Amino acid sequence: MPRMLPLALFCLVTTLSGSALAGSLPTKVGQCTNTAIKEIGSRLEGLPDSGGLVVYANGGIGVSYEEVPGLRRAKAGDKVKLCLTSLPQDCPPGDNRGITYKATDMRTEESWELPDAEHMCGGA
Repeated sequence: MPRMLPLALFCLVTTLSGSALAGSLPTKVGQCTNTAIKEIGSRLEGLPDSGGLVVYANGGIGVSYEEVPGLRRAKAGDKVKLCLTSLPQDCPPGDNRGITYKATDMRTEESWELPDAEHMCGGA
């Protein structure tokens, strides 16, 4: 007869499994991680035609001045595969804006590639 997990242990395992979905951000070009969409919105709060914004559970961000077709059908909570596609070069110290990630929504099977900031390092 299988042993039953005590309720407290079951809750701990369930909680840890859910937080594992957050993953960590990839650090090398070509590296991927599994995470989820935490939030989707417009680039500027309250201005729906200002472009797109996506926030991932692992702390990653994607920003665009344009509407992003794949994000139209994505929803908060969707699992995504997030891959690092490029790192900014020759940036001023402490200015690492412009890291680019490609995300694939596992539910819709649509992808998008976005930088983590509106401007590249050294820009406005």
